[in-house]
Amino acid sequence: MIRFLDILFSLLGLIILLPVFLIVAVLIKCSSKGPVFFLQKRVGKGNRDFSLIKFRTMYQDADRKGLLTVGQRDPRITPVGYFLRKYKIDELPQLINVLKGDMSLVGPRPEVRKYVDLYNDEQRQILNFRPGITDLASIKYVNENEILSQAEDPEAYYIQHIMPDKIRLNLEYLRQPTLKKYFSI
Repeated sequence: MIRFLDILFSLLGLIILLPVFLIVAVLIKCSSKGPVFFLQKRVGKGNRDFSLIKFRTMYQDADRKGLLTVGQRDPRITPVGYFLRKYKIDELPQLINVLKGDMSLVGPRPEVRKYVDLYNDEQRQILNFRPGITDLASIKYVNENEILSQAEDPEAYYIQHIMPDKIRLNLEYLRQPTLKKYFSI
């Protein structure tokens, strides 16, 4: 039932948002060189890699200078990219991932391999489920970049504090996923 809802809502979303996709594509192309979409390897269900699709918000090849973006003054992010990130518009192409079956609308956010390799056995249970566009942890950590910008070592703080809490929240949801929970998130 959840897979059917994922297909239905992602297809409807893509159709309804097509004009937004076109406007964003023009803005990205006019503001910086490079492709409209950014593909990043993430880890999905079954510990399998897949390409997460986002609108590109950074200058081309900027992702090679680090995985985490911190705060409002990251020079790798384009001016249009700041706007897209602020309103989470950069995440909209993930509806394609949902339609393809890589992701669900609701489920734990997919992580990069570097961080998944740090999971303990209990945390690895999260990989038994399809990752999602949104989850309880995304709501709790809506200001994650601001939190990280205040840390002395943002990546260490993420690994030691934020990541384990996100996984805990997601495992709580996944232990008893229901349609009611799906729609409440």
